[in-house]
Amino acid sequence: MKLWNVAPHNTAEARKISSDYGLPGIVSALLQIRGITKESEIRDFLFNDDTVASPQSYADIDKAANRIKLAVDKKEKICVYGDYDADGVTSTALLYSYLSDILNADVMFYIPSREAEGYGMNNSAIDKLSAQGVKLIVTVDNGISAAVQIEYARSLGIDTVVTDHHMPPERLPNACAVVDPCRSDCSGSFKGLSGVGVAFKLIMALEGDDCDMDSLLQNYSDLLSIGTVADVMKLVGDNRVFVKRGLESIANSDRVGIRALIKHAGLEDRELSASSISFNLAPRINAVGRLGFSGDSVRLLITEDELEADEIAGKMCEDNAERQQIQNEILKSIDYEIRRKPELVRNRIIVLDGENWHQGVVGIVAARIREIYGKPAIVITRCGELSTGSGRSVEGFSFVNALSACADLLEKFGGHAMAGGMTIKTENIELFRKRINQYAASLPDMPFDKINIDCKLNPTLVDLDLVNELNILEPFGVGNPTPVFGFYNMKLVRIIPFGNNKHIKLILKRNDTIIEMKRFGLAPENFPYREGEMLDIAASLDINEFAGRVSVAYSVKAIKSSLDDPEEILKSLRIYEDFCSGNYVDSETLRAIIPDRNDFASVYRFLKSQNGCKFEISSIPSRLENKASAGKISVALAAMDELELIELTEGLDGCQIKLKEVGGKVNLENANIMKKLREAVR
Repeated sequence: MKLWNVAPHNTAEARKISSDYGLPGIVSALLQIRGITKESEIRDFLFNDDTVASPQSYADIDKAANRIKLAVDKKEKICVYGDYDADGVTSTALLYSYLSDILNADVMFYIPSREAEGYGMNNSAIDKLSAQGVKLIVTVDNGISAAVQIEYARSLGIDTVVTDHHMPPERLPNACAVVDPCRSDCSGSFKGLSGVGVAFKLIMALEGDDCDMDSLLQNYSDLLSIGTVADVMKLVGDNRVFVKRGLESIANSDRVGIRALIKHAGLEDRELSASSISFNLAPRINAVGRLGFSGDSVRLLITEDELEADEIAGKMCEDNAERQQIQNEILKSIDYEIRRKPELVRNRIIVLDGENWHQGVVGIVAARIREIYGKPAIVITRCGELSTGSGRSVEGFSFVNALSACADLLEKFGGHAMAGGMTIKTENIELFRKRINQYAASLPDMPFDKINIDCKLNPTLVDLDLVNELNILEPFGVGNPTPVFGFYNMKLVRIIPFGNNKHIKLILKRNDTIIEMKRFGLAPENFPYREGEMLDIAASLDINEFAGRVSVAYSVKAIKSSLDDPEEILKSLRIYEDFCSGNYVDSETLRAIIPDRNDFASVYRFLKSQNGCKFEISSIPSRLENKASAGKISVALAAMDELELIELTEGLDGCQIKLKEVGGKVNLENANIMKKLREAVR
């Protein structure tokens, strides 16, 4: 379960926006909710297709452009040194294409192997480039932390221009120029650029004062949009322009590699959105870097040979399928471990480790664990004496700060608030798990994961016109998420299985309005609610076209009982989990989760009425006669499992409870968890 966070809404201000700018009511409401209320903000957000900030406000941008121009004039060999993810690949393709096609430079590109070389510049690569006669390295999407490597390149007679968007160290590398919007002395008006966005600013500077922005966007916005969306940058300011123009450009791309990728991804003849990049194009580009050599991805984006493009795009799809298979195998291993040791997921920060899990996939797996449990998650692959890990966080909890608190246990680490990576001695993993959770337990207010709802919506207002009006706010993404609406107090009329019982269709009613919602990936037996119950549903809206029929499609994000208070449930569960994990909980707080005879009886009667169950404990409280808290229910279930009244199994697909044959009376107070709780509150 997640917190349901409904954004505050000023109806009067929304109506004024609608009246002043002639915008539909739903669009005006969403603009107001998202803080876009001034005339300049509204016009820039809705109508700006070609105006981006000048590059001149970025520190060192002229130095960078001048050094590159000098290299071109002197016919020096230039290397664009990129990175293996989609942002690094598109950055490399963009700058390489410009230098080669427009400036006719003697240019090559280099992408390090993720597995063999790791992220960023390394001395071995510099040796190779030196042997090939390179005199100038221009980094894209990396380099800000490569001070040692840049000095080594200088010793070999190679200059370096850095373009990056990551947080710089206290001391900048001694390069010819360091272009990074995150520099403290950078006065650039927009700081949230991806690596490809910074590379584009460099191209703007190379073009000079007569820069034809419309032409540049026409040529490069396809690459800009892919890198920006793939690196999960906020789609505001320059990024919004890049992606808005880029989606048009991708749909009509003259880049044969992008056309081939769209074909192999099954996106031909479909309207493209930022989600198409996030879930279809970017994963295929990233898969090559995770499993192989990202130079192939760059070649796809710069080739003019249709046969080569088709071959590379096909291989990328194969790599992506292999990546998915590897990911699923790791998740199966994790599921097995959690079933054996459920205490692993009761910690405030979930830390999981396994032998020789694929390094390129652990970050995706961590994101999946975070999504399932609503907690920060770190997945570590053990590789001999040294192990590497990747983590994903929840809003409000800084992942990199948590790593910093354990810095003495780590060989190296980096990242930002929501994600990061680390290298650790294998022997220190267990201590790291303990220490990072001690850090989390020390925080006065460890945040819960939440689902952000733009506003509550009466189902009678939903029609095709309203859904189409939402398109005015495209493209959606980070900083401008797809709107999620809350449909409250909906009566569940009917549950209809479909897709071989893998999915369910829900028929819901409020007053005289009946709507249909589909919940994919949830079998009927795992759905905790029954016909007649009142539900709250968080969903986004789309258009569905099937067999010539056009209708509103509801994409369900979360479901809860209308009686539930998610914050109360999550706080109660945390008390139970903190107690189980050995975190300090005061006696008064602990008393709130100790079940009495009535609580045990209520839980057991519920289980008997359901013949066991296979769904989250968080969905049970509102369905009990006495509405016991989630913490009490958890303790009761643990006690009944210990005394073999039930069989309780916890895994990635939820908790499964089976009733067992009972030979006679059982005193639940004899369960160890009850004894420990009673002892703790004395």
